[in-house]
Amino acid sequence: MTEKKNKIDATLKKLVEDTASGRSNSSGEAVGDEYYYSTDLVGDPNCPLCHGLGYLRRDLPIGHPDFGKLQICSCRHGQVAQQIHQRLFSISNLDNLQHLTFENFNSRGRIGLGPWQADSLEQAFNQAQQFAQNPEGWLLLQGGYGCGKTHLAAAIANFTVSVGMPTLFITVPDLLDALRFTYNNQESTFEERFDEIRTAPLLVMDDFGTQNATAWAQEKLFQIINYRYINRLPLVITTNLLLDQIEGRIRSRLEDPELVTRVVIHAPDYRRPTDDTSHPDLSSLAMHHEQTFSNWDDRQSENLSDVDRLSLERALKAATTYARSPKGWLVFTGTYGCGKTHLAAAIANTRADLGQPPMFISVSDLLDHLRATFSTNSLVTLDRRFEEIRSAPLLILDALGEQSPTPWANEKLFQLIDYRHINKLPTVITTAKWYDEIDERIYSRLQDTRLCTVCAIKASGYRGSSTSTTPRRQKRTKK
Repeated sequence: MTEKKNKIDATLKKLVEDTASGRSNSSGEAVGDEYYYSTDLVGDPNCPLCHGLGYLRRDLPIGHPDFGKLQICSCRHGQVAQQIHQRLFSISNLDNLQHLTFENFNSRGRIGLGPWQADSLEQAFNQAQQFAQNPEGWLLLQGGYGCGKTHLAAAIANFTVSVGMPTLFITVPDLLDALRFTYNNQESTFEERFDEIRTAPLLVMDDFGTQNATAWAQEKLFQIINYRYINRLPLVITTNLLLDQIEGRIRSRLEDPELVTRVVIHAPDYRRPTDDTSHPDLSSLAMHHEQTFSNWDDRQSENLSDVDRLSLERALKAATTYARSPKGWLVFTGTYGCGKTHLAAAIANTRADLGQPPMFISVSDLLDHLRATFSTNSLVTLDRRFEEIRSAPLLILDALGEQSPTPWANEKLFQLIDYRHINKLPTVITTAKWYDEIDERIYSRLQDTRLCTVCAIKASGYRGSSTSTTPRRQKRTKK
């Protein structure tokens, strides 16, 4: 050890002497059994510490992990920081995103956006701006395509770059490609590039979840995120995935409330301004936009019985009350054409007008959307589609019982109903089926009077005879 220490001291002494005298040896010169290479001065020639060498060796005891290692002198910190900054900027795609700033971001969204959607967008804007000014911890931005996640992430990166903070902004697929490229690149090794990414002073990972989810990709992403988690390095992630769809180890880090600020943007795709719901690919509310409370027909001109008329009045009152404040479950039962769907659509249109569009969908269409995810051309997984439906802030299920009663359909429908029952999520259901025609498990949830209000419309179908009556069926006996 003593001999090795003496060789290192002799090498450093020779480097300092040659640098101070202006000599350069690019071919290499031996000092004992060790070789060194000297170039032009890299440090400040007037530095009292390194005398222009640019490096120092710390006075450490033998056996210390940093013993004998060269350290960058303080006179070079500015130069090194600038080199890191330029290196990270060259990897980033910020040249093409310099126009994405906080100044040109509409924090309340486009005209016509509902308060619920605009509020989520403004919250994301405020959190992003706060993070840019004080980049500490992690910021997770979630939301659908085109809701503004990338704009905010790029605005953070452009701001931190403008104040001199080395920042790496990169989409996750490009990040993985940058790592793969090093395998055939003589200028940069995989280890060097990987270390540049995971140790960047600020890392912005855009489009997390759009990468090819190979085992190698998942492992590299986890290593990067875990390194930054352990070392508490600032990180921004944007994704259109739900937390449940993210790999378990990464998800556990993203769920740490002490480190991560999570913001979900509910605004629709700004590229599709005509969409008036948050679920344009699922909700069929646009087909029912004319069914409102204002054009509800109370059927006073028909010769309805007092019981039938009273049931319509009670259903209308329950619907209008629920539309103002959706809490619990509201179930409309009755024969075909009696007005169940009209009242359910009126609730949905009222909430949409208030800026909180629900998911309005028939049960048959819901199951078709789930089946469509099995196609090789599907852009969304079954898990994501199912989670999107079952966790909707307000779900309106039309025509329960009209679906094909296959075991798979019954199971998915029960899972959906059961999840919303357990979590007490606002739900509206219409059905023309008798209770003994509904899955027993679902029936039991509809009978929970603590959560569910059932409005039975006794009147006949609007297009049917006003004197016809709905046949009575024997009530199900409890088993």
